[in-house]
Amino acid sequence: MQVKQEPATKTPRRRPPATTPEARENQMISLAVDLAEKQLAAGTASSQVITHYLKLGSTKERLEKEILEKQKDLITAKTESIQSAKRVEELYINALNAMRSYTGSMRGEEDD
Repeated sequence: MQVKQEPATKTPRRRPPATTPEARENQMISLAVDLAEKQLAAGTASSQVITHYLKLGSTKERLEKEILEKQKDLITAKTESIQSAKRVEELYINALNAMRSYTGSMRGEEDD
């Protein structure tokens, strides 16, 4: 039986360079989270790192995250409602203009 030996030091997997500032930021965040995970597993994490992840797991943090999600949904719904109201207004204007043309009144958009 032959035992497969792994190299003593693992070379980190190289990622392609980021093409946008947002992608670069995401790469840096990923690296920081990976390092924090290693530190927590090894027991060498600083008190700030430990406190950060403890706060993330708290009930208060989860509720705040849920509230933010609901606020995001509400903003999306309001935006859709405003866009829908604009479309309805355009439909009314088009309908009124069509009715005016049927009655022979060609004033059109003068009333708007």
